[in-house]
Amino acid sequence: MVAIASPLSPEAFERLAQRRAKAKMGWYIHACIYILVNLCLILLSLTSGRYWAVYPALGWGLGLALHGMSVFLWGAGSSLRERMVQKERERLARRGHGG
Repeated sequence: MVAIASPLSPEAFERLAQRRAKAKMGWYIHACIYILVNLCLILLSLTSGRYWAVYPALGWGLGLALHGMSVFLWGAGSSLRERMVQKERERLARRGHGG
């Protein structure tokens, strides 16, 4: 395994950390609003005698899931992305392309 130092300056590292924290906080806020609004919709649907609230919950839930994947899996600095970048660095270093 080849150990390669991070190319980020302390300022760039701080900006990345701030951006990741902001993205995660955005998802947590999105999830809280999703829960609150859908609880209200469930109460409304129960009082109407029909259970229609499942449809907006499923549609919005899909959007929330995609938002979460973009933040936690594919976003800049996410653990999955970082592992993939590190594997590519190692592969390139083995082939003699490492600077």
